[in-house]
Amino acid sequence: MGFDYIRKIPSANEVVEEMPLSAELAAIKKKRDEEIRAVFAGQSGKWLIIIGPCSADNEDAVCEYVGRLAGLQEKVKEKLILIPRIYTNKPRTTGEGYKGMMHQPDPNEAPNIVEGLKALRRMHIRILRDSHLTAADEMLYPSNYPYLEDILSYVAIGARSVENQQHRLTVSGLDIPVGMKNPTSGDLNVMFNSVQAGQTAHVFIYRGWEVKTTGNPLTHCILRGAVNHHGQNIPNYHYEDLIRSSEMYLKRGLEFPALIIDTNHANSGKQFDQQPRIAVEIVESMKNSPVLRNMVKGLMIESYLAEGAQDTDGLVFGKSITDPCLGWEASEKLVLHLADAL
Repeated sequence: MGFDYIRKIPSANEVVEEMPLSAELAAIKKKRDEEIRAVFAGQSGKWLIIIGPCSADNEDAVCEYVGRLAGLQEKVKEKLILIPRIYTNKPRTTGEGYKGMMHQPDPNEAPNIVEGLKALRRMHIRILRDSHLTAADEMLYPSNYPYLEDILSYVAIGARSVENQQHRLTVSGLDIPVGMKNPTSGDLNVMFNSVQAGQTAHVFIYRGWEVKTTGNPLTHCILRGAVNHHGQNIPNYHYEDLIRSSEMYLKRGLEFPALIIDTNHANSGKQFDQQPRIAVEIVESMKNSPVLRNMVKGLMIESYLAEGAQDTDGLVFGKSITDPCLGWEASEKLVLHLADAL
């Protein structure tokens, strides 16, 4: 066999019991969930900004970043809900490279998934305790979600996972908003099919059980741009793209139609410093269409303490070791501008 069984993974129940969420923090999460849910249900005119590093690679740096974000949230609370992007798993196109905190709690040491699962829960709890901001994480592996299901207020399904059956079925049992990204090919029908699957009730195998779900009406779309067969980045955030997506959305008859726009990845051509320009254009597009004003619910932005990216040795505190990000000063300026512009 090609498998070497290294160590037994503790169950989610065991890890949660070891690091429980206090009643006080659970109450904060419940309130935040209600505020975020109201945006998707059309009961709130606020906008969502899902913002943070490409990957959460260093607990202290991420906590400092979210602490700053909490201060910024107070300044923009009348217009914006800031959701820290705390991604503890990193998809890799070729399977090579740093795969996130769950795999390597220390990027410079050997993988240790048992310690990684504990490290990511510990970090999420610390952030919630210190900032009172509940976070978003990517569901790279559906089996990971139970380790954080009492903490997260938002989940994203990435461009490489959006066609996966287990992801779609798992989403149908969640009670928080889940964003389905368009695949890297840019085929919007794949994204809409995933949203429809997430909103539908299913019976399937989950955590060793036969389970039945009710469907998640808060499943929605994230536009992140595409890559064509020549390897060129093709954006889908321009006005015409958003109108086309909204028309396709409405024809589907799905519940709570909502678009979140990813300002980085293929939309920026991986030019992280273009994110502010893209964000401003999206706001201007909304002003020219009542449909977009109702349907576009916010943005996803890659941002960290220091701009750009570095090697995995992480010599610069708060600088991404995966995709390059906006630095704090540019991020703060952008968020304040968005609050004024909306």
